[in-house]
Amino acid sequence: MGRHSLVGGLSIVGGVPLQGRVRVGGRKNSAVALIPAALLAAGPSTIDNVPRISDVDSYIEIITSMGVTVDRPTPHSLRIDPTGLINSVPSTEVVRRLRASYYLWGVLLARFGEAEVGMPGGCDIGQRPIDQHLKGFRALGAEAVIEHGVVKLKARRLVGAPIYLDVVSVGATINIMLAACLAEGTTVIENAAKEPHVVDLANFLNAMGARVVGAGTDVVKIKGIGSGSGGRIRSTGALRGADHAIIPDEIEAATFMVAAVATRGDVVVENVITKHLDPITAKLRETGADIEENGDWVRVRMAGRPKAVNVKTAAYPGFPTDAQQPMTALLSTAEGTSMVTDTIWEARFKHVGELLRMGADIKVEGRTAIINGVERLSGAEVEATDLRAGAALLVAGLMAEGETVVKGIELVERGYEGIEQKFRQLGAQLERLPDEGDEGSAPAQLRVLKSGS
Repeated sequence: MGRHSLVGGLSIVGGVPLQGRVRVGGRKNSAVALIPAALLAAGPSTIDNVPRISDVDSYIEIITSMGVTVDRPTPHSLRIDPTGLINSVPSTEVVRRLRASYYLWGVLLARFGEAEVGMPGGCDIGQRPIDQHLKGFRALGAEAVIEHGVVKLKARRLVGAPIYLDVVSVGATINIMLAACLAEGTTVIENAAKEPHVVDLANFLNAMGARVVGAGTDVVKIKGIGSGSGGRIRSTGALRGADHAIIPDEIEAATFMVAAVATRGDVVVENVITKHLDPITAKLRETGADIEENGDWVRVRMAGRPKAVNVKTAAYPGFPTDAQQPMTALLSTAEGTSMVTDTIWEARFKHVGELLRMGADIKVEGRTAIINGVERLSGAEVEATDLRAGAALLVAGLMAEGETVVKGIELVERGYEGIEQKFRQLGAQLERLPDEGDEGSAPAQLRVLKSGS
């Protein structure tokens, strides 16, 4: 099967230990939940510590097309004024750029009593059903159907209800929270997701006047403030605008921590919540890394070849699936045999085929990758298939001998702000290269050159 070229790329000459300090930005998964949540208010909200990533840009494009005014008071803050929000059908093309576009379902249902939004897109990492979302909306009193690739929701009124999620779903937990805030009565979500960005959203909603308790546990209660007279839905926002700062992104932090171990470097990762990193820290210590935690930073040092470990992803507070792919790259050169099992997504080993091109010895059996560590990887041309696969290949390129070309860097930029600048801070030399066959285009490829020596 032929390989195809994606726009953008990274050319990497690896083998250099990363050294220095790097600052983590705001959490991607919080940003794409808080932006639509701001539409529940009657007035403007200001969200700080917003990462400058393409998923955020896509969300801004969607909501501005629906009459919302969005300003950037600073490079990392958004002022969102939903006063002009209209219940239009957002562009299917833009909706399909990101998975989190489905949060508009809960918001528009709560605000207008109806919504028509196309099925979401995002990374292709396996089947991502929406049945728990629809189950929650129906429990609140809405009709919910899918027609011609569009989710259609309608409700005369929303009434709180007990909802048990058959599987732990972050997206469904958040969507039900958004809709339930404006419902009449109390909603209780059992078997709810406990991820930090669920808590972050709850804090923002409460600052806006909502009444959410239990976020961060498996039972979340939302006492709805009612949508209007007699519980009927009204189109004006029922919450008030609020100011909120997004929590740090622990997946970005984990990626730099893994890269530090993989390159046998010494890196201080700043602006983190160390508690959120516990499963990452524990596994990296098992590999032999020396990790020091102090307040809002963590220092990762590695001397010598890492040891093999077994990793099994799980819902928070387990090892995060989003960190599995970079971790797999690290373990490809560990001493011994590692086993990595992803219990969350069945198609999250697409990066393995690319690692094999670099000399890795990995066999995938179902949802488990069996990794026989090799002494070293060697540079090759590889291709990112999704956001975290791209991060894994970037880590692999930094580890490898010789030059690695990673195609599809735009997928990485969906979730990592300023990835080239941050690795440059850690000693890598990076230069952008133009797309092949388009000399007049803006630079879209990136070269990472060996520094020192």
